Amino acid sequence: MSKKITIVKIRKIREENINDELQWLGNSLGLFNLRDKDSSCFRIFITLVRKSKRNEIISSDDIAERLSLTRGTVVHHLTKLMESGIVIREKKGYLLRENRLHNIIKNIKRDLENIFEELEDVAKDIDQKLG
Repeated sequence: MSKKITIVKIRKIREENINDELQWLGNSLGLFNLRDKDSSCFRIFITLVRKSKRNEIISSDDIAERLSLTRGTVVHHLTKLMESGIVIREKKGYLLRENRLHNIIKNIKRDLENIFEELEDVAKDIDQKLG
C-alpha cells in the first residue's frame, strides 16, 4: 500500500489550548485543508485521538453519528488519514496507528527515512546506468 506523507512547515505559535496544538499538528502533517469548512477531518481526528488513548476502535458509522456527518464524508476523511499513515483499519473500525501522538510522529519519521533511502538507492543506480 502506498502512503502519501505531506509535511508542511508552519510557524508554531505558543498556545495553551490543546485544540490549537492538535490543529497545528494536523496542519503540519497536511491532514486538514481550507476546503474542510466545517472542520470535519479535524473533528474525526480528535475523535480518533480520544478513542486511541483508551485503545478503542470506532466504526465509521459511529463517527458519523457522533459528529453529525454523513458516512460518506467520514469515509472520505478516514481514507485520507489511512493514506497518510496516521490511521489504520482494524476489525470493524478505525484507530490511530499508535495510541500516543509522539509515537506516530516517530513512526512517520522512520517511514520517511526509509523512503529517502530507497530514493537514494534508485537515484544512484540511475546515475551509474547513465554513466
